[in-house]
Amino acid sequence: MTLPSGGQHTIRHGEQTAVITEVGAGLRSYTVGSRPVIDGYPPEDMCTGARGHSLIPWPNRVRDGRYTWDGTAHQLDLTDPGKHGAIHGLTRWAPWQYVGGSEATASLSYVLHACPGWSWVLECRLDYSLDSQGLTVRTVVTNASDAPCPYGTGAHPYITVGRATIDTASCQVPADVYFPVDELGIPTGQSPVDGTPYDLRRGQRLGDRRIDTAYTQLHLDADGRARVRLSDPDGTTTTLWADEAYPYLEIYTGDTLPEADRRRTGLAVEPMTCVPDAFNSRTGLTVLRPGQTHRARWGIEPFPPSG
Repeated sequence: MTLPSGGQHTIRHGEQTAVITEVGAGLRSYTVGSRPVIDGYPPEDMCTGARGHSLIPWPNRVRDGRYTWDGTAHQLDLTDPGKHGAIHGLTRWAPWQYVGGSEATASLSYVLHACPGWSWVLECRLDYSLDSQGLTVRTVVTNASDAPCPYGTGAHPYITVGRATIDTASCQVPADVYFPVDELGIPTGQSPVDGTPYDLRRGQRLGDRRIDTAYTQLHLDADGRARVRLSDPDGTTTTLWADEAYPYLEIYTGDTLPEADRRRTGLAVEPMTCVPDAFNSRTGLTVLRPGQTHRARWGIEPFPPSG
């Protein structure tokens, strides 16, 4: 039997186990012993809610699936018809090729060719690795076309501390600014988090907060990484980090997922190189020139911070 997400590539380090899928080169599962670190999905299911997907060549939405580049109008398929947009890029459902690895590493590649709404060719690679600190994911993308293209990338893991919902967990998001959005999920500007329910800088109990917004002006730790921490009252902590290639983080509490039984079961923490609808606003957008390569790293630390 062929699984909905294709071949499964398992990597291990100590008690840590992660499973990467052929479809989308997505992170389907990550555990430490019997404890789930992400809110993934079983092998017999299709991925829902973009769980563990990598987002290339844009994260989040493009309004109406339309944008103009170098004087030419482009129309993408509306993959988010409820909000009349194109969502999370073009490589999520593609079959990626396993190109090598070891007990604790796996690399997959995919060539994104030109298609409706997209006129360029990208050579894409995802490298997964486990070590004593946790999971690292490196995204490497090269423009193999003869013309510059718009580019952004992101990832969509749902982290968990092993509870049925995230309501009792505390969350720390080291960001000073958030992006209010309209009814279609498109940013309408930027606002300080001060005095709003979006201010999670000191770590706040999530409770019934409903969040689906991007953050920026991130506070970086000494190693150049921004960290979002989800902590249970019993001390269990899961941390997602992103390097300086990701100046934006989307936080999503999952309240609008179509599957009612999957709402608020994990916290989506989405490192992004640009904001939603960057193909139109240009905010954070990378212009990837012919032959140019873009690299970005994010990861998950499944252990409580030391010290």
